[in-house]
Amino acid sequence: MDGKGRVSIPAQFRRVLEAGDPGWSDGKTPEFVIVYGDHRRNYLECYTMEAISEVDDQIADLPRGSVERRMLERLFSGQSQLTSVDDTGRIVMPAKLRNKIGLDAETFFIATGDTFQIWNPATYDAEELSKTEAWLEDFPDDFDPLTLLDKTREG
Repeated sequence: MDGKGRVSIPAQFRRVLEAGDPGWSDGKTPEFVIVYGDHRRNYLECYTMEAISEVDDQIADLPRGSVERRMLERLFSGQSQLTSVDDTGRIVMPAKLRNKIGLDAETFFIATGDTFQIWNPATYDAEELSKTEAWLEDFPDDFDPLTLLDKTREG
């Protein structure tokens, strides 16, 4: 990240954003939504326009006036920001979002399908890697995580 808060989005992530933005075409810049969430969220989650539309539709299916719907509206619609990638492949990260997750010169991106996350590298190393390691501790040393995918086909 440079001094003006501009962050380069990796090319493969930009392709996902383009594919997930029905309004995008050659010569345009893709739009997406950054969900920053509540005080417990230590990363920014970037949703393609199609992905956030799916979330919005699921929230809208909840009963109007229900606590669940109101909370999800606040956590997603109320704590998010529409943005777009500029013609150089960068976004300007608002100070509010940079400060929320402690971003300075370096950022860490992790792909999560039709979303991706932006982390402070130190926070990711301290929090998420330890969660992965703790999860793996429940399995034998020769465990291959790909075996979990077989279970999705079983049934």
